[in-house]
Amino acid sequence: MRLLLIAMLALLTGCRTAGYYAHVTHGQMALLAARKPIDKVISDPVTPDKVRKRLVTARDARQFASEHLDLPANRSYTYYVQLDRPWVAWNVFATPELSVDPVVHCFPFAGCVSYRGYFRRDLADREAARQQALGYDVSIGDVPAYSTLGWFADPLLSSMLGWDDDDLVGTVFHELAHQKIYVKNDSSFNESYANFVEQEGVREWHAAKGLTSPDPKGDMLSRSFTQQVLGLRDGLKAMYALPMSDEAKRVAKAEAFEVFRGQYLAWRANDAGGDRRYDRWMAQPMNNAKLLPFGLYDQWTGAFASLFEQSGRYWPAFFTTVEKLAKRPPAERTQTLQSL
Repeated sequence: MRLLLIAMLALLTGCRTAGYYAHVTHGQMALLAARKPIDKVISDPVTPDKVRKRLVTARDARQFASEHLDLPANRSYTYYVQLDRPWVAWNVFATPELSVDPVVHCFPFAGCVSYRGYFRRDLADREAARQQALGYDVSIGDVPAYSTLGWFADPLLSSMLGWDDDDLVGTVFHELAHQKIYVKNDSSFNESYANFVEQEGVREWHAAKGLTSPDPKGDMLSRSFTQQVLGLRDGLKAMYALPMSDEAKRVAKAEAFEVFRGQYLAWRANDAGGDRRYDRWMAQPMNNAKLLPFGLYDQWTGAFASLFEQSGRYWPAFFTTVEKLAKRPPAERTQTLQSL
């Protein structure tokens, strides 16, 4: 059983070396061993009131997900883990120096993804240094939550409790959506679909709880900023394809990032009304790899919203339609999403 578990974890995370196998196996097993039933944590008198309130909200959201959104009714997010670190994991992204195409890692169950994940920051830093030594652009992303796609009962993590209620509730919906439907080798499909379930689920949560509608400002700013980053990425991709010397491309690349920083300051002052939520991201070193995560979460969100309306806003019918779409050949699937 132990050997089977190690092999399964290795496949899920796309690892190819024994050291990486051991690392991800240990990290996942440590999380499972540290789990405590949320009900027990809530009732424990030593639990801080702030944590207790957040866990009550998460527990209610977990129940709502299955009873009202037709999401899996399993043991995921019925446990809690207090981490000894700010994030549960770190993802290492890499691209060639003069390309916006990711260095891809593939494995049988989950397919191909554009990162490698680590439960320890020092190991993520080591992998980033290795990739940099190969001449790649590299970026490390913080991971507050992730899904094992139903292979394990994923716990709620302390790294998730720093969010507001909508983000906490939405993440539970988002990760359970991955467990219900997942398509290998199509991150845009998977994340856009789960993002729609998250957004619509939060709207229904607000309605059921008698809360005011979610403030659309955050989503509007996110879409606007994402479009600017995607525009930068598209511009770099076009420039890298030009018949120029590598040195000329390096100069143009540096100029593109500097121009983007200036455009961001103008956008923040005007369109964003002085909102500084992206200042931390902008203050970090800029390179091709840093742009990779953008666009994955919302490229097809509008298409899934259309499918939901066509399904009569009835979740079982919606999921049946999405599942049928997921089984189509990639080109046909993309064409359908584009038409929606």
